Amino acid sequence: MRTPPRILVADDNAMNVDILRARLESHGYEILVAADGEEAVDIARRERPDLILLDIMMPKLDGLEVCRRLRADPGLPFMPIILVTAKGDTKDVVAGLEAGGDEYLAKPVDQAALLARVKSMLRIKALHDTAQEQGARLEAQAGELAEWGRTLEQRVAEQLAELERVNRFRRFLSPQLADVIVSSGGDKLLESHRREITVVFCDLRGFTAFAETAEPEEVMLVLRAYHEAMGELIFRHEGTLERFAGDGLMVFFNDPVPCPDPAARAVRMAVGMRERVGELEMEWRKRGFRLEFGVGIALGYATLGKIGFEGRFDYGAIGTVTNLAARLCDAARGGQILVSQRVHAAVEGQVEAEPLGELALKGFLKPTPAFNVVRLTQ
Repeated sequence: MRTPPRILVADDNAMNVDILRARLESHGYEILVAADGEEAVDIARRERPDLILLDIMMPKLDGLEVCRRLRADPGLPFMPIILVTAKGDTKDVVAGLEAGGDEYLAKPVDQAALLARVKSMLRIKALHDTAQEQGARLEAQAGELAEWGRTLEQRVAEQLAELERVNRFRRFLSPQLADVIVSSGGDKLLESHRREITVVFCDLRGFTAFAETAEPEEVMLVLRAYHEAMGELIFRHEGTLERFAGDGLMVFFNDPVPCPDPAARAVRMAVGMRERVGELEMEWRKRGFRLEFGVGIALGYATLGKIGFEGRFDYGAIGTVTNLAARLCDAARGGQILVSQRVHAAVEGQVEAEPLGELALKGFLKPTPAFNVVRLTQ
């Protein structure tokens, strides 16, 4: 593999290409560009890049046909392919992987996810090239080195298998959860179980109206900045990201890794999010975007575990506590962090909060006491 690695970006959208080029060049990668499928095949055969970021929907040849042609060419070395597309249905993922793609990245592209997947694929590429080079040398060596060669090949194969296993988990799970599962040596943590957790729901007030009237590129820029800011805070406070859909996200604490203060961590994270989004809101207002941030937090028991089917699964939480957090989030006005009575009791000495009385929340028969977190006191 080259130093620095050479990456081919194939996309007919010039803005997408510029965004990907800027992000990757800032991390030292050499970038090649193709504007359609035929050009992507020609450049790949001529330049033999170390990695390809490939859009599915392109003129002349779509991304799936590009994958098929490159994989069918015996003269080409191993080149990992990451499919970058807005088509996120399971059938589209399966079609891309069956056509020869190695990884799948949905638009709008999250910067942290992009760099993590690029680094992961380049590690696999480097190990693959090393294995190929070692294999070629071993074939030319004398018979007394044969046993040594077999041992080395087995070691490299085990390393590749471990990297592929880590990469498989990182496609669908948060980095924290993926690392815990891999280090545990098994999938037991994914099995269904019951535990008390603190759940955080948050989203942007006014986002639906904004998305209907703004240009798609503007929506992507807003979401990208929002996702990057929220993701950094989630992992800094060691939360588990259950879902990240548009402007809405769900995070929970105390699973799969137990922690002694899940409610306090959740509230501190939410306050940090409010402050960070407040900074973003000032920039958005300069562009004429009216968006505000709301949060709901609840504490209670839930059933947690793997949800989905073989080849595509998520890790989720099911229970009244998740519904309560979601409804509190719905009830929050811009800038409010609404917490349930149990959360307030757990953090009462650490925050200043104003009681809002009992709220009538959709799906709950009885009114629910709620508190608005004004600020942290500790």
